Amino acid sequence: METEKMSEDYRPLILVAEDDESNFKLIKAIIGKKCEILWAKNGEEIVTLFKENRGKAEAILMDIKMPIMNGLDATVLIRKEEKKLPIIMQTAYAFTADREKAMECGASEVLVKPITLTALRTCLSRYLPNLVW
Repeated sequence: METEKMSEDYRPLILVAEDDESNFKLIKAIIGKKCEILWAKNGEEIVTLFKENRGKAEAILMDIKMPIMNGLDATVLIRKEEKKLPIIMQTAYAFTADREKAMECGASEVLVKPITLTALRTCLSRYLPNLVW
C-alpha cells in the first residue's frame, strides 16, 4: 500500500532543453501532469539548470540543435560532472551518424522528432521505474 502511494505521489524533476516553444509545449503536454519540468532554451541554459538542480533532477531531455550551445556540447559538459543521469536526446534527423554522435557525446538514448506520447513515456519509464503514467 505504501509503495502504491509513493509512486502516485512521485513527480520526478525533468530538465528540458528545447529552443522551439511548440516542441516544449508538446513535451509538457505529454509528461507535465506526472513530472516537474524546468525549461532551458539553449545549451548554456541547460548546463546552468543542471548545476542548479544537481542531485534533484532525475533526467534531461536534450534537443540536439539549439542556439548558443548545441545539445551535443552541453551533454559533454554535463557528463564531465555527472555520469549516470539519463540524458535523452531529441533530434529531427533520423540518420545513423547523428544517433552515433549523440551516443558518443554521452546520450543515454536518442528519440527522433516528432516525439510521440508513447515513445517519450516509454523511454522515461525505462529510466524512472517509479513513474506511473
